[in-house]
Amino acid sequence: MEIVRWRDIVRRDLYGSRPDRRDRPYRFVVRMAMVVFRLFGFRFTVRGGEHVPTTGGAIICSNHVSYLDFTFLGLGALPAHRLVRFMAKASVFGHWFAGPFMRAMGHIPVDRKAGAAAFEAAVRALKDGEVVGVFPEATISSSFTVKDLKAGAARMALDAGVPIVPAAVWGGQRITTKHHKPQLRRGVAITVLLGEPIVAAPGERTAALLRRTRAAMEELLDRAQREYPQQPAGPDDLWWQPAHLGGTAPTPEEAKLLDVADYSGTRKKAKRPHPVARLRRRLLRR
Repeated sequence: MEIVRWRDIVRRDLYGSRPDRRDRPYRFVVRMAMVVFRLFGFRFTVRGGEHVPTTGGAIICSNHVSYLDFTFLGLGALPAHRLVRFMAKASVFGHWFAGPFMRAMGHIPVDRKAGAAAFEAAVRALKDGEVVGVFPEATISSSFTVKDLKAGAARMALDAGVPIVPAAVWGGQRITTKHHKPQLRRGVAITVLLGEPIVAAPGERTAALLRRTRAAMEELLDRAQREYPQQPAGPDDLWWQPAHLGGTAPTPEEAKLLDVADYSGTRKKAKRPHPVARLRRRLLRR
């Protein structure tokens, strides 16, 4: 296990010997994120950074279990001194605080109603030699398993002629994820695994490349889950474990129904008890 140390945060060579001046805002944000990681004592297992090419374009395709996955996944590219340009929802770029940072870091906005522009921007970035980060499930997986993948990542790899680096991230769902309140706990273990690059074979079609990518992601996620160093604290803490490993997270079939309800706006949100009722419960527990 590795805890981010203060000396790592201030290392001059963290981004290589000659980092691009245009990426100063991005480098600053990464260092600030590492400060937060250090303060919370997150314990990282990051393996496979050698699979990220030191030059040229590449796509990192990862599963998605938490709102912080992109901050953790970016650590996997630091050994290669690369900064990852993530594809993210366009609404984030419109946020008064996050928006300016997202644009300054060169991330790519994705408007689901007009995805062609995002696709073209990503292919252009890849051809310019950038590393682009993609969560091809399109949204967080409530089942904490790999969902069906959107074809965009495979199509981008074929159009730009770049490899896909499969990845898995695990543990962040214990801090903040969909359908659960944030839990800012200390000492959470975070696992980031990157696999060997997947290069499209001559004449390979999108569907075939997508199948290979998903298989690699599933293998990495399974390894991350089974080698994870921390276990649920008890029955009430099983929610972050997938059903097939004995957890109480929704099954993939149940998660699909939750996604449909989220998209349609029909999912019923749990009502928060009245403050008086909450106080009464606390008094009764004493």
